[in-house]
Amino acid sequence: MPNAMNVAWGGIDYDDQINTCLAADHKTTANILDTKAFTVSMATEAQLIACDYVGIVSGNKEPNKFEKAGFHATKSEFVNAPIIEELPMTIECELVSYDEEMCHLVGKIINVSADESILNEKGKIDPAKLCPIIFDPCNNDYLVVGEKVGNAFQDGIVLKK
Repeated sequence: MPNAMNVAWGGIDYDDQINTCLAADHKTTANILDTKAFTVSMATEAQLIACDYVGIVSGNKEPNKFEKAGFHATKSEFVNAPIIEELPMTIECELVSYDEEMCHLVGKIINVSADESILNEKGKIDPAKLCPIIFDPCNNDYLVVGEKVGNAFQDGIVLKK
């Protein structure tokens, strides 16, 4: 049975690993330890309410929270975990390690899937089309990401003179 939750603390390190802090008592943690795989979907502005809901409600107390959020699952072709059809970008991972004491989970990125609707003309994910949201822990807000404000590895060159 698919389950989903919000993860506020985590990120990608190395080219092929994702790390997150995930408490041992989550239903999601039990599922990951059982299947040795997981997916991470980017929450979007369009799915804000459903994504917030799966973060508020525990899968240990509400076994149908995935359905109540309005989500539908497709099994990943690459790992033993579900892809949420309503979220257009998914990172598909195999479990590398989990430290229950530190709540530290590490996964190896096997595949990144993206719906064509969020791709640019070069076939790359366009954040402006994806409209991912991030959690602002200082204000308990969700913020939309996507506006380009500069050129990575280029704009700072002016200070090298």
